Amino acid sequence: MLPLTLQWPSTIDFGAGRIDNLTGYLSGCRNVFFLCDPHVRKCADVVAQTLDEQGVSTLISTDVVPEPPFDSLRDLLGPVRSFGPDAVVGIGGGSTLDLAKLVSVLLSGEQKIDDILGIDNVRARKIRLIAVSTTSGTGSEVTPIAILTDVEQKLKKGVVSPYLVPDVAIVDPELTISVPAAVTASTGMDALTHCIEAYTNKHAHPIVDNIAIEGIQLIGNSIQGAVESGQDLAARTSMALGSMYGGLCLGPVNTAAVHAMAYPLGGEYQIPHGVANSVLLPFVMSFNLPACLEKYARIARALGVEPDPDLEVVARRGIQKIHTLSNVCGIPSTLGELGIPESAISTMTEGALKVTRLMNNNPRPITPDDAASIYRNAFAGTITAG
Repeated sequence: MLPLTLQWPSTIDFGAGRIDNLTGYLSGCRNVFFLCDPHVRKCADVVAQTLDEQGVSTLISTDVVPEPPFDSLRDLLGPVRSFGPDAVVGIGGGSTLDLAKLVSVLLSGEQKIDDILGIDNVRARKIRLIAVSTTSGTGSEVTPIAILTDVEQKLKKGVVSPYLVPDVAIVDPELTISVPAAVTASTGMDALTHCIEAYTNKHAHPIVDNIAIEGIQLIGNSIQGAVESGQDLAARTSMALGSMYGGLCLGPVNTAAVHAMAYPLGGEYQIPHGVANSVLLPFVMSFNLPACLEKYARIARALGVEPDPDLEVVARRGIQKIHTLSNVCGIPSTLGELGIPESAISTMTEGALKVTRLMNNNPRPITPDDAASIYRNAFAGTITAG
């Protein structure tokens, strides 16, 4: 059995209403910086008021854009350094949490953004970091990963380090109730992709497998309900838990070809990360089918697919179920529907293959011709095993 290192938050606080515990986790702090999505600014304001009454200084920013470019991080660092926080609190979706994590490790000025790109290049984090998730998608609140967009190279780039793991993660499903249906669908399919790619990863591990398969079942059974009825707290709770499970998989195992091939769609065409993953997922799974038949069959069963003595039949039904589930949630079926020209296959292939930290995790090796073929199938809507 492969060795495994688990680097998760010291405290994970999960459940409806758990946002009320945030103030307690900031005990002893003197200067607290909040970075939050604009629509959840009220959460930060409420906590800041309590802290102000306790003599704690606060700074709140809502300067967050989706799929944040390097400049967004640079623009944040100046005023936050002047403020001098001893704690950073991110409240929001993946983009907000990723920026908050990166601010926390770059505040000292000892390293620049380019210095920390890649794996294990962050040297230290000297302040407290708390992540409060408000979408059920990236799982960033529990991961050692943050993603930025390199506008010049039109590609997403990652920072992976144990110093990015928050000290405290708060996952309160009530905070997700106001999330619009389209965002619920996109982020939910992203979380499902995390679980599937971790479970079928070349570096998969039994400990992570158990978490991943439970996440698949939770998300598969609740995403449509959460999209169609956002006020359904039971569905929102299952989605939040499934998303968190997906995040817990990312540190020890991570994702694979789906994410790598989705990166050029976000970098070049500004396709939301979850949408890109959702569109590509069934086509990458079809390619990978010969390499992980039994696991795909188990995924299908977790999704409620009708059993069959033939594992390949079950696995194919599972892939089709994912494709259908994505469509039912309002996500397009093909790359063409996203407005991407088929002539972009060559440049997207080149960009995807550069993401070796993820491509190398794929259960089946992907050559340039393979990647181009997967993209072509994603344009044609052809789901077949390679």
